[in-house]
Amino acid sequence: MSEAKDCLVRALSADGFVKASAVTTRNLVERARQIHKTLPVATAALGRALSAASMMGNAMKEDAASVTIQFKGGGPLGTLLAVSDHEGNVRGYAENPGVDLPLRPDGKLDVGGAVGCDGTLTIIRDLRMKEPYTGSIGLLSGEIAEDIAAYFAESEQIPTVCALGVLVERDQSVLAAGGTLIQLLPGAPDDIISRVERGVMALGPVTTALRENPDPAELLKKALPDFELQILERSPIAYRCDCSRRRMEAALIALGRVEMRKLIEEQGEAELSCRFCGAVRRFTREDLEALLERM
Repeated sequence: MSEAKDCLVRALSADGFVKASAVTTRNLVERARQIHKTLPVATAALGRALSAASMMGNAMKEDAASVTIQFKGGGPLGTLLAVSDHEGNVRGYAENPGVDLPLRPDGKLDVGGAVGCDGTLTIIRDLRMKEPYTGSIGLLSGEIAEDIAAYFAESEQIPTVCALGVLVERDQSVLAAGGTLIQLLPGAPDDIISRVERGVMALGPVTTALRENPDPAELLKKALPDFELQILERSPIAYRCDCSRRRMEAALIALGRVEMRKLIEEQGEAELSCRFCGAVRRFTREDLEALLERM
Protein backbone atom coordinates (compact mmCIF):
# COMPACT_ATOMS: atom_id res chain seq x y z
CA MET A 1 0.00 0.00 0.00
CA SER A 2 1.41 3.43 -0.95
CA GLU A 3 2.13 5.94 1.79
CA ALA A 4 -0.54 8.58 2.34
CA LYS A 5 0.43 12.01 1.04
CA ASP A 6 0.06 15.16 3.08
CA CYS A 7 -3.30 16.74 2.42
CA LEU A 8 -5.63 19.51 3.60
CA VAL A 9 -9.42 19.53 3.45
CA ARG A 10 -11.86 22.38 4.08
CA ALA A 11 -15.49 21.76 4.93
CA LEU A 12 -18.70 23.56 5.84
CA SER A 13 -21.55 22.18 7.91
CA ALA A 14 -24.87 21.78 6.11
CA ASP A 15 -26.52 24.19 8.58
CA GLY A 16 -23.96 26.87 7.67
CA PHE A 17 -22.85 27.40 11.26
CA VAL A 18 -19.44 25.67 11.25
CA LYS A 19 -16.41 25.88 8.99
CA ALA A 20 -13.59 23.42 9.50
CA SER A 21 -10.20 22.40 8.18
CA ALA A 22 -8.12 19.32 8.77
CA VAL A 23 -4.64 18.30 7.69
CA THR A 24 -2.44 15.27 7.67
CA THR A 25 1.18 16.44 7.75
CA ARG A 26 3.37 13.42 8.55
CA ASN A 27 5.65 13.84 5.53
CA LEU A 28 6.23 17.57 5.84
CA VAL A 29 6.87 17.34 9.58
CA GLU A 30 9.36 14.53 8.95
CA ARG A 31 10.98 16.73 6.29
CA ALA A 32 11.26 19.56 8.83
CA ARG A 33 12.77 17.14 11.37
CA GLN A 34 15.43 16.04 8.88
CA ILE A 35 16.29 19.60 7.84
CA HIS A 36 16.54 20.98 11.38
CA LYS A 37 17.67 17.78 13.14
CA THR A 38 15.07 18.30 15.84
CA LEU A 39 14.85 16.07 18.89
CA PRO A 40 11.36 14.69 19.71
CA VAL A 41 9.93 17.54 21.81
CA ALA A 42 11.07 20.11 19.23
CA THR A 43 9.69 17.91 16.43
CA ALA A 44 6.31 17.85 18.17
CA ALA A 45 6.25 21.60 18.79
CA LEU A 46 7.34 22.52 15.27
CA GLY A 47 5.01 19.93 13.72
CA ARG A 48 2.00 21.29 15.58
CA ALA A 49 2.87 24.86 14.57
CA LEU A 50 3.34 23.85 10.92
CA SER A 51 -0.01 22.03 10.89
CA ALA A 52 -1.82 25.04 12.36
CA ALA A 53 -0.09 27.44 9.96
CA SER A 54 -1.10 25.30 6.98
CA MET A 55 -4.79 25.44 7.87
CA MET A 56 -4.67 29.17 8.59
CA GLY A 57 -2.72 29.93 5.40
CA ASN A 58 -5.08 27.92 3.21
CA ALA A 59 -7.98 29.98 4.53
CA MET A 60 -6.41 33.09 2.95
CA LYS A 61 -7.40 32.92 -0.68
CA GLU A 62 -5.52 35.98 -1.95
CA ASP A 63 -2.69 34.94 -4.27
CA ALA A 64 0.76 35.40 -2.71
CA ALA A 65 -0.79 35.91 0.76
CA SER A 66 0.96 34.33 3.72
CA VAL A 67 0.48 33.78 7.43
CA THR A 68 3.24 33.63 10.03
CA ILE A 69 2.83 32.07 13.49
CA GLN A 70 5.46 33.02 16.06
CA PHE A 71 5.69 31.61 19.57
CA LYS A 72 8.01 33.32 22.04
CA GLY A 73 7.22 31.62 25.33
CA GLY A 74 10.46 31.96 27.24
CA GLY A 75 11.04 28.19 27.23
CA PRO A 76 14.27 26.40 26.25
CA LEU A 77 13.03 25.89 22.67
CA GLY A 78 13.34 29.64 22.04
CA THR A 79 11.42 31.21 19.18
CA LEU A 80 9.14 28.83 17.27
CA LEU A 81 8.15 30.06 13.82
CA ALA A 82 5.90 28.62 11.10
CA VAL A 83 4.95 30.27 7.80
CA SER A 84 2.29 29.17 5.30
CA ASP A 85 1.45 30.36 1.82
CA HIS A 86 -2.15 30.75 0.63
CA GLU A 87 -2.28 27.11 -0.49
CA GLY A 88 -1.18 25.65 2.84
CA ASN A 89 2.44 24.86 1.98
CA VAL A 90 4.63 25.57 4.98
CA ARG A 91 8.12 26.16 6.30
CA GLY A 92 9.42 26.87 9.78
CA TYR A 93 12.04 26.40 12.46
CA ALA A 94 12.65 26.10 16.17
CA GLU A 95 15.43 28.30 17.50
CA ASN A 96 16.92 25.52 19.64
CA PRO A 97 16.05 22.25 17.85
CA GLY A 98 18.26 20.12 20.13
CA VAL A 99 16.18 20.73 23.27
CA ASP A 100 15.51 17.51 25.17
CA LEU A 101 13.09 17.42 28.13
CA PRO A 102 11.79 14.56 30.31
CA LEU A 103 8.36 13.22 29.40
CA ARG A 104 5.37 14.60 31.28
CA PRO A 105 3.87 12.43 34.06
CA ASP A 106 1.27 11.18 31.54
CA GLY A 107 4.07 9.94 29.26
CA LYS A 108 3.59 12.60 26.59
CA LEU A 109 6.19 14.99 25.17
CA ASP A 110 6.39 18.20 27.20
CA VAL A 111 5.73 20.69 24.39
CA GLY A 112 4.37 23.28 26.82
CA GLY A 113 7.53 23.08 28.90
CA ALA A 114 9.73 23.43 25.82
CA VAL A 115 7.83 26.40 24.36
CA GLY A 116 7.05 28.02 27.72
CA CYS A 117 4.03 30.14 28.59
CA ASP A 118 5.72 33.34 29.73
CA GLY A 119 5.49 35.22 26.46
CA THR A 120 3.40 35.80 23.37
CA LEU A 121 1.83 34.21 20.34
CA THR A 122 1.95 36.57 17.37
CA ILE A 123 0.07 36.03 14.11
CA ILE A 124 1.06 38.03 11.03
CA ARG A 125 -1.20 37.96 7.97
CA ASP A 126 0.41 39.42 4.86
CA LEU A 127 -2.12 40.11 2.11
CA ARG A 128 0.53 41.84 -0.03
CA MET A 129 -1.04 45.19 0.74
CA LYS A 130 0.68 48.18 2.37
CA GLU A 131 0.96 46.76 5.89
CA PRO A 132 0.47 43.20 7.13
CA TYR A 133 -2.11 42.58 9.85
CA THR A 134 -0.48 41.64 13.15
CA GLY A 135 -2.21 40.34 16.28
CA SER A 136 -0.70 39.10 19.53
CA ILE A 137 -1.86 37.47 22.78
CA GLY A 138 -0.21 36.22 25.94
CA LEU A 139 0.40 32.48 25.89
CA LEU A 140 -1.88 30.19 27.90
CA SER A 141 0.07 26.94 27.91
CA GLY A 142 2.63 26.77 25.11
CA GLU A 143 0.94 23.57 23.92
CA ILE A 144 0.17 25.28 20.56
CA ALA A 145 -3.45 24.19 19.89
CA GLU A 146 -4.90 25.80 23.02
CA ASP A 147 -3.02 29.01 22.27
CA ILE A 148 -4.21 29.10 18.64
CA ALA A 149 -7.82 28.73 19.79
CA ALA A 150 -7.33 31.47 22.39
CA TYR A 151 -5.85 33.78 19.76
CA PHE A 152 -8.95 33.52 17.56
CA ALA A 153 -11.27 34.01 20.53
CA GLU A 154 -9.38 37.02 21.92
CA SER A 155 -8.06 38.80 18.83
CA GLU A 156 -10.71 38.01 16.24
CA GLN A 157 -13.74 37.10 18.38
CA ILE A 158 -14.18 33.81 16.52
CA PRO A 159 -15.13 30.84 18.74
CA THR A 160 -12.57 28.18 17.75
CA VAL A 161 -11.63 24.63 18.64
CA CYS A 162 -8.17 23.46 17.59
CA ALA A 163 -6.65 20.00 17.97
CA LEU A 164 -3.08 19.21 16.89
CA GLY A 165 -0.80 16.22 17.28
CA VAL A 166 2.58 14.79 16.33
CA LEU A 167 3.51 11.18 17.15
CA VAL A 168 7.24 10.47 17.20
CA GLU A 169 8.64 6.95 16.72
CA ARG A 170 11.37 5.43 18.92
CA ASP A 171 13.94 6.20 16.19
CA GLN A 172 12.77 9.87 16.39
CA SER A 173 11.05 9.79 12.98
CA VAL A 174 7.47 11.03 12.63
CA LEU A 175 4.78 8.36 12.68
CA ALA A 176 1.75 10.64 12.34
CA ALA A 177 1.00 14.36 12.40
CA GLY A 178 -1.91 16.65 11.66
CA GLY A 179 -4.82 18.45 13.20
CA THR A 180 -8.15 20.22 12.91
CA LEU A 181 -9.24 23.85 13.10
CA ILE A 182 -12.97 24.28 13.65
CA GLN A 183 -14.68 27.67 13.83
CA LEU A 184 -18.18 29.05 14.29
CA LEU A 185 -19.64 31.36 11.69
CA PRO A 186 -21.74 34.45 12.51
CA GLY A 187 -25.26 33.62 13.66
CA ALA A 188 -24.38 30.22 15.12
CA PRO A 189 -26.57 29.30 18.14
CA ASP A 190 -24.93 29.33 21.58
CA ASP A 191 -24.99 25.54 21.94
CA ILE A 192 -22.99 24.91 18.75
CA ILE A 193 -19.56 25.45 20.33
CA SER A 194 -20.30 22.98 23.13
CA ARG A 195 -21.37 20.39 20.53
CA VAL A 196 -18.13 20.98 18.65
CA GLU A 197 -16.05 20.72 21.83
CA ARG A 198 -17.77 17.47 22.83
CA GLY A 199 -17.02 15.97 19.42
CA VAL A 200 -13.35 16.92 19.48
CA MET A 201 -12.93 15.63 23.05
CA ALA A 202 -14.57 12.33 22.10
CA LEU A 203 -12.20 12.09 19.13
CA GLY A 204 -9.23 11.66 21.45
CA PRO A 205 -5.65 12.12 20.24
CA VAL A 206 -5.49 13.36 16.65
CA THR A 207 -2.55 11.08 15.88
CA THR A 208 -4.47 7.98 16.97
CA ALA A 209 -7.27 8.83 14.54
CA LEU A 210 -4.79 9.59 11.74
CA ARG A 211 -2.97 6.29 12.23
CA GLU A 212 -6.30 4.48 11.87
CA ASN A 213 -7.19 6.52 8.77
CA PRO A 214 -4.86 9.24 7.41
CA ASP A 215 -7.64 10.89 5.37
CA PRO A 216 -8.22 14.35 6.92
CA ALA A 217 -11.83 14.29 5.71
CA GLU A 218 -12.43 11.26 7.90
CA LEU A 219 -10.71 13.06 10.78
CA LEU A 220 -13.22 15.91 10.44
CA LYS A 221 -16.16 13.52 10.35
CA LYS A 222 -14.94 11.88 13.57
CA ALA A 223 -14.41 15.28 15.19
CA LEU A 224 -17.86 16.55 14.16
CA PRO A 225 -20.18 13.54 14.37
CA ASP A 226 -23.22 15.75 15.12
CA PHE A 227 -22.84 17.71 11.88
CA GLU A 228 -23.43 16.94 8.21
CA LEU A 229 -20.31 18.16 6.41
CA GLN A 230 -19.80 19.32 2.85
CA ILE A 231 -16.18 18.99 1.71
CA LEU A 232 -15.30 22.19 -0.16
CA GLU A 233 -11.66 21.59 -1.02
CA ARG A 234 -9.01 18.89 -0.92
CA SER A 235 -5.45 20.08 -1.58
CA PRO A 236 -1.98 18.53 -1.44
CA ILE A 237 0.41 20.36 0.90
CA ALA A 238 4.16 20.18 1.45
CA TYR A 239 7.15 21.64 3.25
CA ARG A 240 8.17 24.31 0.77
CA CYS A 241 10.78 27.06 1.10
CA ASP A 242 10.84 30.04 -1.26
CA CYS A 243 14.40 31.11 -0.55
CA SER A 244 16.60 32.06 -3.52
CA ARG A 245 19.96 33.61 -4.29
CA ARG A 246 18.17 36.85 -5.16
CA ARG A 247 16.59 37.02 -1.69
CA MET A 248 19.97 36.49 -0.08
CA GLU A 249 21.46 39.21 -2.28
CA ALA A 250 18.73 41.51 -1.00
CA ALA A 251 19.70 40.63 2.58
CA LEU A 252 23.31 41.54 1.86
CA ILE A 253 22.31 44.81 0.18
CA ALA A 254 20.22 45.63 3.27
CA LEU A 255 23.47 45.74 5.27
CA GLY A 256 24.27 49.10 3.63
CA ARG A 257 27.38 50.31 1.84
CA VAL A 258 29.54 50.76 4.95
CA GLU A 259 28.92 47.25 6.30
CA MET A 260 29.30 45.77 2.82
CA ARG A 261 32.72 47.38 2.39
CA LYS A 262 33.71 46.14 5.85
CA LEU A 263 32.60 42.62 4.92
CA ILE A 264 34.66 42.69 1.71
CA GLU A 265 37.76 44.06 3.46
CA GLU A 266 37.65 41.79 6.51
CA GLN A 267 36.31 38.52 5.09
CA GLY A 268 36.48 38.83 1.32
CA GLU A 269 33.46 36.56 0.89
CA ALA A 270 30.17 35.63 2.49
CA GLU A 271 28.23 32.43 3.10
CA LEU A 272 24.52 32.67 3.89
CA SER A 273 22.28 29.80 4.92
CA CYS A 274 18.47 29.72 4.87
CA ARG A 275 16.91 29.40 8.31
CA PHE A 276 14.00 27.42 6.89
CA CYS A 277 15.57 24.85 4.57
CA GLY A 278 19.30 24.95 5.32
CA ALA A 279 20.28 25.86 1.75
CA VAL A 280 23.73 27.50 1.68
CA ARG A 281 24.75 30.07 -0.90
CA ARG A 282 28.26 31.45 -1.23
CA PHE A 283 29.22 34.91 -2.41
CA THR A 284 32.78 35.54 -3.63
CA ARG A 285 34.63 38.83 -3.36
CA GLU A 286 33.62 39.53 -6.96
CA ASP A 287 29.97 38.83 -6.12
CA LEU A 288 30.08 41.21 -3.15
CA GLU A 289 31.83 43.93 -5.11
CA ALA A 290 29.19 43.63 -7.85
CA LEU A 291 26.46 44.03 -5.20
CA LEU A 292 28.27 47.07 -3.81
CA GLU A 293 28.26 48.59 -7.29
CA ARG A 294 24.51 48.05 -7.53
CA MET A 295 24.04 49.85 -4.23
